[in-house]
Amino acid sequence: MPTAIVTMPSTAKRGEVIAIRTLVAHPMETGYRPGDGGGVLPRDLIRRFQCHYNGVLVFAAELYPAVAANPLISFFTVATETGTLRFTWDGDNGFAHSESVALTVT
Repeated sequence: MPTAIVTMPSTAKRGEVIAIRTLVAHPMETGYRPGDGGGVLPRDLIRRFQCHYNGVLVFAAELYPAVAANPLISFFTVATETGTLRFTWDGDNGFAHSESVALTVT
């Protein structure tokens, strides 16, 4: 089971730019490394990250084999209204994980 950590403020003033950092623990495998039996280990990558703020896409990233095993993604958005930010990670072999964090805007 993957573990995700989302670091962001729980409250912000309307119009404030907030920093968001996400980290997901995932056993990334490039598909180029040899395994114990001499064959190549199958690729297992997180391919896409998305952040939706009250259902609206505010940030997305495509990830490639050169990305670290536990990708740290940092970005900014503007606090417009109280709501939920939903973070999703999708990858090879049917990998999918999501986290939601509430944001209160004053």
